[in-house]
Amino acid sequence: MTVFSELRMRPAPATTAGWDASTTARLVLAGAVIFTLLVGANLATPLYPLLQVQLGLSPLDVSAAFTTYVLALVAVLMLAGHWSDHIGRRAALILAVLAGLAGGWLFAEAHTLAALCAARALQGTAVALATGASAAALRELLPSRPEWASRFTLLASAGGVAAGPVIGGLLSLLPGATSTPYYIHSAVLAVLLVPLYLLRARPAIAPPAGPKPLQLLAPRRPSVTREARGAFWLASGVGFLSFAVFGFCLSLAPGYFARILAVDSRPVIGVLACLTLAASALTQLVSVRSRFVVPGGLAVLGASVLLLGAAGAWNNAALLVAASLGAGVGQGLAFRTVFNDVAGRVEPARQAQTISSLYVITYLGSAVPVLGLGWASGVFGLEQSVAGFVALCGSAAFIMAALTLRQAVRSETARR
Repeated sequence: MTVFSELRMRPAPATTAGWDASTTARLVLAGAVIFTLLVGANLATPLYPLLQVQLGLSPLDVSAAFTTYVLALVAVLMLAGHWSDHIGRRAALILAVLAGLAGGWLFAEAHTLAALCAARALQGTAVALATGASAAALRELLPSRPEWASRFTLLASAGGVAAGPVIGGLLSLLPGATSTPYYIHSAVLAVLLVPLYLLRARPAIAPPAGPKPLQLLAPRRPSVTREARGAFWLASGVGFLSFAVFGFCLSLAPGYFARILAVDSRPVIGVLACLTLAASALTQLVSVRSRFVVPGGLAVLGASVLLLGAAGAWNNAALLVAASLGAGVGQGLAFRTVFNDVAGRVEPARQAQTISSLYVITYLGSAVPVLGLGWASGVFGLEQSVAGFVALCGSAAFIMAALTLRQAVRSETARR
């Protein structure tokens, strides 16, 4: 089946042409696409202080550029999150890579805030197209190992977000600090297109049956099955909160911590920004089974976020590192558990749509609070605004920890 026949949603003649990749190769390819796209979406994190100087951006402008990415991501998830069910996973991933290439090129050439926002919107589009497709592909490739499918999904996602700032900081040391990272990343994306194009695609899980196949691509109202509804809303709440923390780490935190700790090295700024994401990614490799994982993880997240604010106020680098790692561990354990619960309750035919709906709410956590923080920074000052932000996030985490602890205790009592 060719890419063009997939995009037209028309059956192609049976053929043995193409790369009949093994399950392992398909797993690696699906994970590599979302990982690489998220690396590209977060290359800019250590570059924001430099872009502020070059383009004369305010903290609100930086928040606007970051939020543009998230809003575009959310919009495309709502409008096209189900497309891979009908055009196939391979075709959706190819569209995502092409959008990522366009966004990276535009970012490298951006000289105004408007161009920067347009580039970020294309990057958000790319990540959105790949999010549901890669998660569903991993689930289909590991039908008997749903928990590991969820782990691979979160490992690739959190790993890409964590690696982006570090790679961006290192590549910014080359000539063309704000453009070279994106040229190199675009070359990597172009290389990924080759195996994707050569891959012998598997049929779409929900191919069109009527004479008007394009109707299947029309936007759909987000919906969740009754069996998964409770788990879905819990995962959405945990995701919204944790991505608010991630959004802070990836937008205003680099400049904030650089100023507090008197650091001007972009690689160091990138490392500081990625600590929370890296810790979250690594927790996907650890098996912890208990009814109290979610409340415990949320409590660790809440305490760590409050300590992040304290580290900035006290200019304590050691506390900053410890709190960042603690926030990632707490978030990783809690979100993996609730994410896996949702994925396990949804039938395969609705995997992409449901996971996309979950990420709509989750990614809004990276947009609304961060945009509010950027506005508050211009009115009250960055230090005071960050203190209020971490207080709100920490309090929300403790409240959710208490609620999930009560639910866990009730479940344990009923089981006995």
